[in-house]
Amino acid sequence: MELKNFMKNIKMTKDYKKTPQPHYYTGNLYGYSAKDIVDDFDLSAWKAQALQYILRAGNKEGNPAEQDIQKAINVLHFELEKIHEESKTLTGGLAQ
Repeated sequence: MELKNFMKNIKMTKDYKKTPQPHYYTGNLYGYSAKDIVDDFDLSAWKAQALQYILRAGNKEGNPAEQDIQKAINVLHFELEKIHEESKTLTGGLAQ
């Protein structure tokens, strides 16, 4: 399929920011969303994913808290691998 035809088939809404996030990504006390926190702290993709898993742990129907916590740990391992590769050390550059 040509790119032009492909782009015609993609349906983007102008109001995508108004689409509510699921309740398990929004805080009860202040109403902060996971996206707001990710944006405010300028988190990397892996840290953002871990945060989302942690925030929804035990709150998403059909997902036990243990499953989401394990997913957060897994993606944090990916973040550590990235840090180690970038710093070329096993300590992430913390120890000299």
